[in-house]
Amino acid sequence: MRYKFGTDIGLKRDENQDAVRCEYFGHNILAVVCDGMGGERAGKEASSIAIEEFFQRFSAGYSESLSDEDIRKLLISSISAANSVIYTRARLDFKNFGMGTTCVAAFVNSKTAFVVNVGDSRAYLITDSGLQRITTDHNVAAMLYEQGKITEAEMQTHPQKHMLVRAVGVEKTVLADTFMLDYEDKISLLLCSDGLSGYCGDDEIYDVIANSSLDNVADDLIKLALGKGGRDNITVAVISD
Repeated sequence: MRYKFGTDIGLKRDENQDAVRCEYFGHNILAVVCDGMGGERAGKEASSIAIEEFFQRFSAGYSESLSDEDIRKLLISSISAANSVIYTRARLDFKNFGMGTTCVAAFVNSKTAFVVNVGDSRAYLITDSGLQRITTDHNVAAMLYEQGKITEAEMQTHPQKHMLVRAVGVEKTVLADTFMLDYEDKISLLLCSDGLSGYCGDDEIYDVIANSSLDNVADDLIKLALGKGGRDNITVAVISD
């Protein structure tokens, strides 16, 4: 099991408010992607805090003997720890008002991939035939689609598709979605911020992955988004056998 990750400021933003980190836990891998939001440098601070707190909480609670349910709960508590720190920080300094971040994380061991997310950074399963999205976006457009008020096509171009209805650090508590994917021989995952998924189609992303080596895949995906105008920060993490 290996990973590759990368992040880029893009072509339109003044700073990179995304953050990414991947680490081994024995032979297992934990990967986290965050996309910060907020004025001044608050977004950058929020994503950095989220990554740091997530890994700190996960590391403190992890052991090889944990059950699948224990790992799922640990991922949730890791996001909750990040949420508490960011929420408190925002209330101690008026310049940080409104700070928050998305968070999508994957922990992969020899038989199961665990995914947790808040916001619209995504996790995909990479299969032999294409990408399968694991997560659901927590934004206004996706919510309206789920309620049957707009079509899937309208959701893609909705003016509020970047307006989050859930984020880490905005409320006192946070509700995270969790997913568990059992596998036998091998598994490959993509985590990304909406700087990639918001401007590139799933087929385009898959075509790059299918034609890249693991060593080059992060850079090649970033180049794809830059080629589409690079209107946002771009962050990716790929885990693969």
